[in-house]
Amino acid sequence: MIDPKAYRARQIKDLTDQIGVYALCDLDGVPIYVGQSVDGIRSRVRRHLTSARSDIIANRMVDVWEIAYVKAWPVADPSAIPALEAYLFATFDAQNQLMNGKAMTSDTDLSADLPAPQIVQVIAEDERQDRLRPAQRLPRQIAHYLSLVDYIQTVKDERHLKRSLQAHFDRLVAYHTTFLS
Repeated sequence: MIDPKAYRARQIKDLTDQIGVYALCDLDGVPIYVGQSVDGIRSRVRRHLTSARSDIIANRMVDVWEIAYVKAWPVADPSAIPALEAYLFATFDAQNQLMNGKAMTSDTDLSADLPAPQIVQVIAEDERQDRLRPAQRLPRQIAHYLSLVDYIQTVKDERHLKRSLQAHFDRLVAYHTTFLS
């Protein structure tokens, strides 16, 4: 079996380190978080996936165990980043609520100008398939949900964390339904 940490480290090296916008995607390829980086996408994503100085991990908004893919949209002009991030956030959040702390709206349709993203799978396929099993995924989601509830009750009771909690609850319900079927 491939060491998951070593595999992830190797795969992240293939991710662009240009500035731009990225999406962390779950085991199904569904975006769960959209972020931006003005100092390099690879560097920012690495911090998220290793929990090194990452608020979304420290605040338990995202469970790294669920992240299987990273999508990246590099840009040449830093001034293009806010509009692209807002557009991608609004697009993905309308499909499945994202774990982002703040909600963003976009009045601009960038779909015609949006290049295909770079997609990097950050866990091995056999590991991804194993994690997709309802008997694996449901208990993990329950534990993460409870961890976030505890964090809200004992550390920070903030609106952005409750938004993330709602997204986790919706996922928990879906995993529960899959587990029962």
